[in-house]
Amino acid sequence: MPTIGWFEILIVAAIAIIVLGPKDFPVMLKKVGSWIGSTKKYISNIQNEVSNIDLEDHKIQKDNNKEKKDE
Repeated sequence: MPTIGWFEILIVAAIAIIVLGPKDFPVMLKKVGSWIGSTKKYISNIQNEVSNIDLEDHKIQKDNNKEKKDE
């Protein structure tokens, strides 16, 4: 996966300032930050749900193995 360096970020920011204009650039940064934050929360929730499902599945398997041993 390619990495993005500071120079590339500077170029993208300069182009964004030229295209959007200096007045709208901070507003767009705020929107992008909000989108990134909500995306991170969404991904974190999905990871937590998958982890909980895995833990529940592991617990069920453990209980089933215990019942088989008790028989």
